[in-house]
Formats: sequence, C-alpha cells, structure tokens
Amino acid sequence: MEILKRIYQNAQKYQKRIVLPEGNEPRTLRATEIVLNQKLAQLILLGNPEEIYKAAEEIGVNIEGATIIDPKTDSNRGAYADLMVEIRKSKGLTREEALELLNDPLYFAPLMIKNGDADGELAGAINATGDVLRPAFQYIKTLPGVSVVSGAFLMFVDPHFGHDGILVFADCAVMPDPDERQLAEIAVTTARTAKAIVGMDPRVAMLSFSTMGSAQHPLVDKMVNATRIAREMDPELKIDGEMQLDAALIPEVGRLKAPDSEVAGRANILVFPGLESANIGYKLVQRLGKAEAVGPILQGMAAPINDLSRGCSVSDIVNMVAITANQAAALFE
Repeated sequence: MEILKRIYQNAQKYQKRIVLPEGNEPRTLRATEIVLNQKLAQLILLGNPEEIYKAAEEIGVNIEGATIIDPKTDSNRGAYADLMVEIRKSKGLTREEALELLNDPLYFAPLMIKNGDADGELAGAINATGDVLRPAFQYIKTLPGVSVVSGAFLMFVDPHFGHDGILVFADCAVMPDPDERQLAEIAVTTARTAKAIVGMDPRVAMLSFSTMGSAQHPLVDKMVNATRIAREMDPELKIDGEMQLDAALIPEVGRLKAPDSEVAGRANILVFPGLESANIGYKLVQRLGKAEAVGPILQGMAAPINDLSRGCSVSDIVNMVAITANQAAALFE
C-alpha cells in the first residue's frame, strides 16, 4: 500500500533508535532481520546476549547490525537508577529498588529513552499491555497538556473513504470510558498522529447515535461537549460532532444531515464514544469489511512507546517499528 511505503521510506530516512525489550522472542528476532535488511531503524535488543544469539541461530535469522544490551550488566545502570530515584522520589523509591527494577527490560527500555539513549520502544509480543505501559507512565509520562494515552488504528478501506482509503479510528485500545476532556484529548492527539504518520489533513468526526441534535441524551451531550473542548485545545483543527457514522463518511448523507459542516461526509478520523464501541467497530470493519488494521498506535506519551498484541505477526512488528520511528521523528524534530 502506498501509505505504508511512505512510512517505510520516512523510517529509512530518519534512522531512529528503537528499543525492543523482548530481545529473544522469535517473531521479534525475525522482524529484526527484516528491519535491518530494509534499514528501517537502528535496533536495540534487550536481554542476555548469549541467549539472544542462540535464539536467532535456532530459527536461522541474521541479526548482525543490531545493538544488544543486557539490562543486568549494562554500564548505564547506575545513571538510570539515579534518574529513576529523582523522578519517583515523591513515591519513596530507593536506589536499591531502582536497580532491581532495571533488571526488567520493560523498565530498562523507558529509562534508555528518558536518558536520550533511544528514541522509541516497541513491546508486547509476550507481555501484557499493563506491564508494557506501567513503566512508561511512571518514567516517560504524557505530553504537556495531555492527560490520557490512547490507541489509534490505521484502517485501510475502500479508496472512496477517508484519505485515499485510510481511516483512523480512536480510541480502540486504552480508555474504557473516557470523559469529555479525555475524548477531546483523544481527538487532538489522533489528528496529530494522522498528520505525522499518514500525512493527511485531519478531518475529525466525533461519533454518536445522533447528528447535530437529532437525538437528546446525556451520551449525545458528552460528544457535543468533547467537540467544543477539542476546538478550544486546537482552534485550527477541522472537527465536528456529534455525528452518526453515515453522516461522517457518506457525502450525500453528510450534506443532508449536517449541510454546514466541513467534516460531514469527508471525515478521515473517527473518534468513538468509548473503548467498547471503538474496539467492536474496528474489528467489524477488519473482519467483515476485509480491511487491514495497523495498530494500535499509542499516542499521548512524551515519547513513542507502542504495545503489540500477543497474537501479532512478524509483519505487524515490522510495520510498528516503522511507525514508531515516524512518531519519534515527529516528536523530536
């Protein structure tokens, strides 16, 4: 697909340092070989070097060119522990406790990023989402002005929809029941993600079962208020709602139901009212509509840290390394 090609080309240009904490996991090692061959990023694998090289040899992959770091013996452990104690001093973290935590690659990786030794992280092939994100929340934290981390999916659909056949769905991964402010933040950060990774001119539809007051309910009010807050956060953002899905995507329906909207009928970003509807929605489109879903792309963090599904494929990992590199470039350059 053309957009994935552009994401790969950008990653090749940026050459960001992406750390993979699950260094001896077979799919991760296969993806490492592909990433290195295609020069999509500089990769850092965490773990015992002997175990990593043995695992790579057993499955017949070449990981020459990757940097391998053992969190238990690395010379930066002391500096990282001091940084952890400084960040978590209000929680009473001791240096001994910090050094113990650093034995875990999922803690070591965010400290590498915090110290400027890596640009992004990708994990989750063998670890639960909570275990991946907990260290990130504690030591990387969120972007200024953002309190919520959310997950977006790139949905490759019929080319008549969205941005040449690409729609961005959010939040499909993190927040079960976002409030008005959180929904507004999700809308703004998803627009930034779409612009940075896809290069689209964001047009955000705040979805509901009502369009522009056609129904009255507190759930409708939530989307109306979220739209207002998002406009206050980013006055330049093209955003409208509340809006039904057909009004957001189908031009003739958009003209009928929301004739004054610059988003209706032309939306390329869909913000769902909650995780339940978003997760169901993207899987319906993926499974019944035969769309390709790429993600979740985590957003709102002060550095790009992405979480894989434990059922991910090698190609999923390669795609997410390239996307993480694009996110790092957008944040740091």
